Amino acid sequence: MTVTEAAPVQADAATLRRSVAAGAVGVFVHWFDWAAYAYLAGTVATVFFPSGDSTTGLLAVFGVFAVSFGVRPLGALVFGPLGDRIGRKRTLSLVILMMSGSTLAIGLLPGYDSLGIAAPILLVVLRLIQGFAAGGEFGSAASFLAESAPRRRRGFGVSWLEVGSLLGFLAGSFVFLLLSSGLDDAQLTSWGWRIPFLIAAPLGIVGVVIRNKIEDTPEYRALEANDTVPRSPARELLRTHRRELLQAAGLTATMHVPFYAVLTYLVTYETDHLGHSADSAALLSTVISLLGLVFVPLFGALSDRVGRKPVFIGASVALLALSTPAFWLMRTGMAGTWIAGLALGVILAAILGTYAVWSAEVFPTRTRQSGLSISYNVTAALFAGTVPYLMTLLIEKTGSTLVPGPYLMVFGVVGLVSAISLKETAGSSLLHAEDVREEDARQGDAA
Repeated sequence: MTVTEAAPVQADAATLRRSVAAGAVGVFVHWFDWAAYAYLAGTVATVFFPSGDSTTGLLAVFGVFAVSFGVRPLGALVFGPLGDRIGRKRTLSLVILMMSGSTLAIGLLPGYDSLGIAAPILLVVLRLIQGFAAGGEFGSAASFLAESAPRRRRGFGVSWLEVGSLLGFLAGSFVFLLLSSGLDDAQLTSWGWRIPFLIAAPLGIVGVVIRNKIEDTPEYRALEANDTVPRSPARELLRTHRRELLQAAGLTATMHVPFYAVLTYLVTYETDHLGHSADSAALLSTVISLLGLVFVPLFGALSDRVGRKPVFIGASVALLALSTPAFWLMRTGMAGTWIAGLALGVILAAILGTYAVWSAEVFPTRTRQSGLSISYNVTAALFAGTVPYLMTLLIEKTGSTLVPGPYLMVFGVVGLVSAISLKETAGSSLLHAEDVREEDARQGDAA
């Protein structure tokens, strides 16, 4: 059988805009929900867990947060290979339906006073469903955006995935700011906390409509045309691309920890350990997110011009050098907190602008969604969801509020090692040899 010409046809500008919207809308809904849960952690603890020690209740809420991350690798193992077998579009639609449905259910769920022990159990179940669906979101969306963007502007195009994430956090922090400033504690505990979760449901419906109107990517259509769609992408990935899987895991781990430390845990850190008000903490989080909306695409575009390696190495070195001084500076007062928070936000933006596109480029199209999903979600389960829980526990055990700094430094080292080990991929083709040589692909599946 003759192999069809492998070079995919790039989409026009209108199609690209639809592709960006389709890729970003799911991560927006996902991170809006996660932000709302994180910002309302104290209120959720009051509603769903028995009254008692406040630290115990907060740890219980963050424990649910961590457990829901623990199920994400299972979702990655299901949706990653599924997307490599049936296409990016179908998995994009499926995961957003599951996420928005479970978010709506949380918004309608009665609390402990009404259901007793059933309330926290149901909360855990719904968070597990969200985590399972989230296991398929990043791999689907990152593969879709990487394969839809022009080769020379791929870093800029894929960076919009993280713009969607930041917009979700921004919307979540803004809604929390409105709730905390407009409602008293009784109103927030009684019904106000439900508002963000109820808002996410119609957003999910909009996402489904957008995703159902798009075509699959040029690269995936090239696999179909060449009859090289893999039968067992996960097995192929683990057999032939273990090195790339570890390298991508290093990049994603370096993103996860500062992301959750800066955009999720910092709100709790400011209120519990620095004595700042909830609204001032939410305001700083909002400004950091706004800063990211500007800098993430700029760093993505910069990586298209100078390469992924210089940008990511620079961000890793900055994370290693500045993390502990930043948390020391926060203890000097409100001005120090803002300076440190904004500096960490710029470092995070550089990482967000490059890690996803670089991870996508190291995998062949045949196993790209599997590789992205597994590397992203295994590191999320190990390092991301545990950030607020570990920080709360370690500070309580050590009595030192500088603990987050050294923890971030560790992942600065991880990022540096990963970036040095990777080759430069800016401007490279996403179709690798095994994607277009039918006989090689057949032999790989049969092995």
